[in-house]
Amino acid sequence: MRIHVVSDVHGRAEALKRAGDGADAFICLGDLILFIDYSDHGQGIFADLFGQENADRFIELRTQKRFDEARDFSRRMWESLDGDAWPHIERAVHRQYEELFAAMPVPAYLTYGNVDVPHMWPEHVKDGHTVLDGEVVELGGLRFGFVGGGLRTEYRTPYELDDEVYAAKVAAVGEVDVLCCHIPPAVPELLYDTVARRFERGSEAVLEAIHRTQPKYVLFGHVHQPLARRMRIGRTECVNVGHFRASGVPYVLSV
Repeated sequence: MRIHVVSDVHGRAEALKRAGDGADAFICLGDLILFIDYSDHGQGIFADLFGQENADRFIELRTQKRFDEARDFSRRMWESLDGDAWPHIERAVHRQYEELFAAMPVPAYLTYGNVDVPHMWPEHVKDGHTVLDGEVVELGGLRFGFVGGGLRTEYRTPYELDDEVYAAKVAAVGEVDVLCCHIPPAVPELLYDTVARRFERGSEAVLEAIHRTQPKYVLFGHVHQPLARRMRIGRTECVNVGHFRASGVPYVLSV
């Protein structure tokens, strides 16, 4: 069985249409939405609403880790809109989800990324799309477990969870052959982004599950330019499936 796996789509709908070509099944590990683009500041919801110059400033503050100033700047931007900012965000997110789910291959098995908005998904999920979070499905005779979202950070993205909530989802999955997460296990080489020059947050619960249950594979994304794209822990192959917005190419898993 040939399975194509992507993560960190961030709005790249055209490439997503072709990402399932030749596959028996398709897996998406989340981060469908493009809120802000660190490579092209003119792209994404923030730039669409406030222009590239303001996106430049917001990104500059965040990359310098001046998070309080970035939040204050962002707040002033949202307050500049007439009335409540949320309807503007909601419309923009719905537009992206409409295009992305229409492009999503089938059959597809999906979980959420940290920048996704889970309560909006039911309106856009199509026949042949199965959303899993803390749940298991069998593919090619193997058990695939899915754990979506991320952990709390200074970035305060939409689907960040407390450590114990995330750990409970990992525990609910139990022993599987392939563990599919958005974020990596808490291993420094898998967490360091060589372009952003920072460590992202990884999961201690996923790392503990690897040591305890030794799945064949752990697949994840989240770190766009990792120091290490794969690593073996015991008999488990840990694989960053790649930054799909940048590459447009899925990771191929044969089982």
